[in-house]
Amino acid sequence: MSKYMIQLDKKRCISCHACEVHCQVKNAVPPSAKPGKLVTVGPDMVKGKPRLLNLYMSCYHCERPWCVPACPTGAMARREEDGVVYVKEELCVGCKACIQACPWRIPQWNEATGKVVKCDYCRDRIDAGLDPACVTGCTAHALTFQRPDRPTPDERDTYGKRLLLRQG
Repeated sequence: MSKYMIQLDKKRCISCHACEVHCQVKNAVPPSAKPGKLVTVGPDMVKGKPRLLNLYMSCYHCERPWCVPACPTGAMARREEDGVVYVKEELCVGCKACIQACPWRIPQWNEATGKVVKCDYCRDRIDAGLDPACVTGCTAHALTFQRPDRPTPDERDTYGKRLLLRQG
């Protein structure tokens, strides 16, 4: 498992897709490629009110990523120190084997370069101590970059509420 994860606070997300735009701009990819993608389901009526369900999908940076051994040139790689899976663009020949190997189809085809692109948590930014572009650009501050072993915003809120109730 990766040392990092991108967490979406569904209560804060306003479905603006700024996360996607910042990701695409940072990675210089065309609109058809979305290394990080906001999936919106709905609106559905719930108790007479419209509701949306939002999910932010980026690479899961698997412990044993299927895309890495599927790549015949070694262009797909995983950093041992933090588990970030990334594309070595200079080695990618555009065979799309990694796209086919990934059960979630996370690697994306970049038609402008004829190569694959995928979320690598903006590794140049995290190496510099910054958050990924999608997190920084999130208009509603709904995305957080964190460690998987830390509580999510919902869990922190629940814990805080329970603590206040016990003290009160």
